[in-house]
Amino acid sequence: MDLVGACTAFIHVSDRGSFTHGAAAARIPQPVASRRIAALEKHLGAPLFDRTTRSPTLTQFGHAVLPTARRLVHLAHTLEHDAAQARHTPLRIAVPTTCTTHDLAHLTARARRHDLHLDPHPAPPAQRDELLHTRQVRTAITAVPPDQAHWTVPLGLATHHPPHANTHYLETLRPHRNDTTPPRRVWIQPEDDTPHIRDPLTHTGDTVGLHPTQITHATTLTTATAEILTTHDLLLCSPRQAEDLNLHWRPLGETQPTRTYTATGEQSETLRTHLHTHVAHCLGAPTP
Repeated sequence: MDLVGACTAFIHVSDRGSFTHGAAAARIPQPVASRRIAALEKHLGAPLFDRTTRSPTLTQFGHAVLPTARRLVHLAHTLEHDAAQARHTPLRIAVPTTCTTHDLAHLTARARRHDLHLDPHPAPPAQRDELLHTRQVRTAITAVPPDQAHWTVPLGLATHHPPHANTHYLETLRPHRNDTTPPRRVWIQPEDDTPHIRDPLTHTGDTVGLHPTQITHATTLTTATAEILTTHDLLLCSPRQAEDLNLHWRPLGETQPTRTYTATGEQSETLRTHLHTHVAHCLGAPTP
């Protein structure tokens, strides 16, 4: 039986001395109020009202249990209120620093349709893991190996000046003995400083004869982009990033690096399913 609903009907009928008026106060039909109170009497094992009089009056048993019924209904309302508050407590989520404010705002707005109030916190990959581990965030979009990923972002090389070819090959960056200009470098931004991206790229560079300093790490995306704008260097990035930075993007020929992500922590299943497309857009992953 619906114990809270029955106690609510019991309280309203008791307060108004009428099944009709009590049912109206409880916003239920009078027959429903009568059935609920009868069920409550059967459940408790004794009558709550004396029905021999014109207006229902409380029995001695009814007087005894009425205060507890009031407490039960009050606690039920408190539980509903607290649950509503908890549903609207912001879910602090660590996200890649490559996500734009515009895209995060749209993701946050969309998440509210699923009673999910996101509070995005941009951070580099290692810091996102640490924030989740130390419970400074409740959820994180984490970088994972490709076989564990729910979102995949293709990477290539971007330049300030339009390239002549449709594909970049690392071997074309190999310095020659008579070169007088500094060798071109490939800049890895913090978001891509992860083993499954950095290590294969470095290995490929070694294989084709690049100097170790030609694949280098930037402390920030801003620093790396400044180098691209003032030299002939190249930036490892996604097509979406290149477009945002007004750079010219081409895929790599020898290897196909990708950023690969999953959601970890609270509400991660909602992010991976109901909000999959919107998270993908934030990350710069292809969407259907």
